[in-house]
Amino acid sequence: MATRFRRRTLFATPLAALAATSPAPARVHATGDGVPYTPEQYAELLGRLAAQGKAQPDNYSLGGAVEELEKRMAEILGKETAIWMATGTLANQIAVRILAGTRRRVLVQAESHLFRDCGDCCQTLSGLNMVGLAPGRATFTLDEVQAAATDAETGRVVVPIGAIQIESPVRRKSGERFDFEEMERISAWARERKIGMHMDGARLFLECGYTGRPIRRYTELFDTVYVSAYKYFNSPSGAVLAGPRSLIDGLFHTRRMFGGGLPHGWPFAAVTSHHLEGFAERYRKAVETSEAVIRALGASAKFEIARIPNGTNIFRIRPVEVSAAEFRRRLEENGVSAAAPAGEWLQLQVNETWNRVSAEELAARFLKAAA
Repeated sequence: MATRFRRRTLFATPLAALAATSPAPARVHATGDGVPYTPEQYAELLGRLAAQGKAQPDNYSLGGAVEELEKRMAEILGKETAIWMATGTLANQIAVRILAGTRRRVLVQAESHLFRDCGDCCQTLSGLNMVGLAPGRATFTLDEVQAAATDAETGRVVVPIGAIQIESPVRRKSGERFDFEEMERISAWARERKIGMHMDGARLFLECGYTGRPIRRYTELFDTVYVSAYKYFNSPSGAVLAGPRSLIDGLFHTRRMFGGGLPHGWPFAAVTSHHLEGFAERYRKAVETSEAVIRALGASAKFEIARIPNGTNIFRIRPVEVSAAEFRRRLEENGVSAAAPAGEWLQLQVNETWNRVSAEELAARFLKAAA
């Protein structure tokens, strides 16, 4: 069943900063993709970055820390250039808008964020015809794409497809991944026909932590790629859109037209850059810790574990001998924060806070809470 997630509202900072500033016992936050942090601690982080010369000012999101982040993200993603955007909603819309051009039909997953959670922004603001494929599923197939193309090209009036967007992992499918081999086939087919390919890679860095694939193995299949700045790089907001210069250069005009030309982007960009460096290694360690914990809990008669098929950082747990609400309360007492249960199941998410303690200690906390 598709799950809707509440947006993270607290600010965040990297693991190293948490260790340096917080004397409290190590707490694991099994909620959200990022690291929760208070506004006061976030302000302190900005002050430190500024003192280190890592928060250079920009002018309406041009230059300074914003430009530094754009260059670094383009390098990591293997793209010629990149541009900062205020939100992922804006990044995705602008991407499919420029890729589609005069061919106004765009194929997306029916469960994608752009199709389901953005208020028909592409239809209303950019005049695009968004076609949702594979309702209820994370992956649409090449056969479904070809069927949609045939339908578009054989009507009384030809309406060719201009762009295809793929989101992976899929938020509404609890972090399920789009099938990679299908992704490769669709990309090859689209390029033969000069159809633009865009990736909603908001959580792409998380997916790489589970698949072990280099991030460029994904991004090379797409003309443009969007990555979230706030979800796990812990900026209060923001996104980066990367692609070829022929598409990205000059988009600051379009960004401003849509109201996204922030006068000061440096607080967002500086924090994003701070978390970006070393994230892949840190997150892989968190994944390894979580997998060891899941194995330990799965071996106990006290729990039932449910994994998401082809999933990423979300799993569900049901305590057998105590109510889910009571289990959650005990977890909180033992240094693990979890979201409110749905029935007798708790949904847990893996983020960098899983690095704060060993797998053995964390498993012991769960077992103690279930006793």
